[in-house]
Amino acid sequence: MSRISVRGFAVASATAVTTVGAVVGVAAGGAPAADDNNFEAAAADTTLLADIPAGQQAQVQTASLTQQADAQASAADAAAKKSAEESARLQAAKDAKSKKQAAEDRIEAEREAEAKKKEESERASRSSVRDASSFSAQGSYSVAEVQAMARQMVPADQFQCFSNIVNHESTWNYRATNPSSGAYGLMQALPGHKMSSAGADWQTNPATQIKWGLSYMDGRYGSPCGAWSFWQANNWY
Repeated sequence: MSRISVRGFAVASATAVTTVGAVVGVAAGGAPAADDNNFEAAAADTTLLADIPAGQQAQVQTASLTQQADAQASAADAAAKKSAEESARLQAAKDAKSKKQAAEDRIEAEREAEAKKKEESERASRSSVRDASSFSAQGSYSVAEVQAMARQMVPADQFQCFSNIVNHESTWNYRATNPSSGAYGLMQALPGHKMSSAGADWQTNPATQIKWGLSYMDGRYGSPCGAWSFWQANNWY
């Protein structure tokens, strides 16, 4: 092998040759190899493969190849580690997104279930109420009887609001009359004859008044509770 043909290999192997200083020492006559950073000078002065005794050349080549293999393995390990970290990051982001979506879906399902339950309750409540015409007419009614009528005509979830308004307006006196305005009845309709839309007996039948009151509250405020909220803010409805 000529000096020219091995020069490039010697430069590429300078680090390996320097690492195996004992081999270089033999080739150069005892002195250690040149500075690691000056590969060209090291190859020119002491590390040319042709200058190394034939018996030592295999060791130098082996050391160089081993170092190259180690460098490649290290680079491969770093690339694999980086790839694994990136995969873990992407998977964590994917898992977080999936958990968030699952939580949102659960909340939406619970909201829908609650709305359905409320709707069914309201439907059942409405279906269980009695109409004004289902009550037999009487000559007079006590407060307890009027309240019993209202409980059967007003949806259960709206009764307390309805009762609050009637308590404030007439204290459940279906013949209550406001001497100054002329408002009349349980709900103090003004004028009182507006309640004739619910029945001709509006003056004497509390069931007719309750029917009219429910229609008025539902139509203007959405429900007795809507009417009660307005009443609390304004002291009238």
